[in-house]
Amino acid sequence: MVDLNDNPGESTLKAWAHLSDIRNWRITQLPNGYYQSEVVDPQNEYVWHDITRRSCLEDIETAVYDSVHHYRRKAHNSGFKTIIKTFK
Repeated sequence: MVDLNDNPGESTLKAWAHLSDIRNWRITQLPNGYYQSEVVDPQNEYVWHDITRRSCLEDIETAVYDSVHHYRRKAHNSGFKTIIKTFK
């Protein structure tokens, strides 16, 4: 479990760094028509963990970007390096 106290440990910092990288996220559409955001497991690239669900694509994209921004801020405020931009 991730420790969310004021003095995060190394595992928490690694989790925040992982969650702050947009490349670790994806969006899927469920059989009921809803969209789901998922994050790849840092230990196994074939395992995805569901995070949140929304009824429209725009809302789920916003949720993903908001989550990435949230974890970037947490990582930055903890003194951990922050990803500013990635190139493809």
